[in-house]
Amino acid sequence: MSESKLAGQFFDAAIGLLERVRDEESARINEAGTVIADAVAAGHKLFAFGAGHSSLPAQDVVYRAGGLALMNFLAVPGTAGIDVMPATLGSALERVDGLAGAVLDSSPASDGDVLVIISLSGRNALPVEMAMNARAIGLKVIGVTSVAYATGTRSRHVSGTFLKDHCDIVLDSKIAVGDAELTHEGIEAPFAPASTVVTSAIMQAVMAAAAGELVARGVEPPLLRSGNVDGGHEWNGRVMQEYGDRIFFRH
Repeated sequence: MSESKLAGQFFDAAIGLLERVRDEESARINEAGTVIADAVAAGHKLFAFGAGHSSLPAQDVVYRAGGLALMNFLAVPGTAGIDVMPATLGSALERVDGLAGAVLDSSPASDGDVLVIISLSGRNALPVEMAMNARAIGLKVIGVTSVAYATGTRSRHVSGTFLKDHCDIVLDSKIAVGDAELTHEGIEAPFAPASTVVTSAIMQAVMAAAAGELVARGVEPPLLRSGNVDGGHEWNGRVMQEYGDRIFFRH
C-alpha cells in the first residue's frame, strides 16, 4: 500500500468522525453556543482550557480572526504545549492534585462566567478538578472530551470520575481510545491521530452557534477580523476597546 493511500484513509477517517459529530452532537453544540451567547449578552467572561495537545483547540479560539474576541485562554503553566522541557513534565503536571484550584483562584474567572474544558481522555486530575472547582465558584462548564475513555480506561482522579461527570454540557468528540485512526502491516503502533482536527472543528462550531444566537437576539457578536486584511487592525482595536474589561490576553 502506498503512502498516498494511507493519507487518503486518514482523510476518510477524519471526515467520518466530523460527520458523526455533526449528526450526533448538533443539539448539544447549539446548546453550548447558547450558553456562551447568554454569557456575552449578560456581561460575563469566557475562558477555554486544555492541557498538552488538548490545548491546541483551546488556543485556536483565542485572539482568532473570525472568532469571538471575548474568549480567553486559561493557562496552567507547564501544561499548555510541548515548549516545557522535558515535554513529559507537562503530562506529569496533568496528574497533580490541587493545581486546578490554585489556577482558578488566581484567575479573573468568577460567578456567571463560562469555561470550556478540553480533555480527550478526561481522566487526569487537572481537567477533572478544573471542572469541579469551576462549578463550585459558579462557572458554567462545557466539556469537550471522548466519552469512550470513561468506559475504556480508569480515572486517575481520586474520585474515580471523569471530566464528563462535572460539566453542564458535554460534547463528545467520538475519538476512540488511543487516538489513532490507522493501522498498517509492518507498523507496530497505531497512528494518525484525529483528535485535534475533530476537537478544533467542535470548538469553531460552538463559536458559530454562539454568533448566530447573539445576532438572533439583536446583539452584534464581538468578532475579530484578520489583521492581514485592510481595516482589520482598526476593527479589532474598536472591539477590544469596547470589551476590554473582558479581554485578558492583551494584559
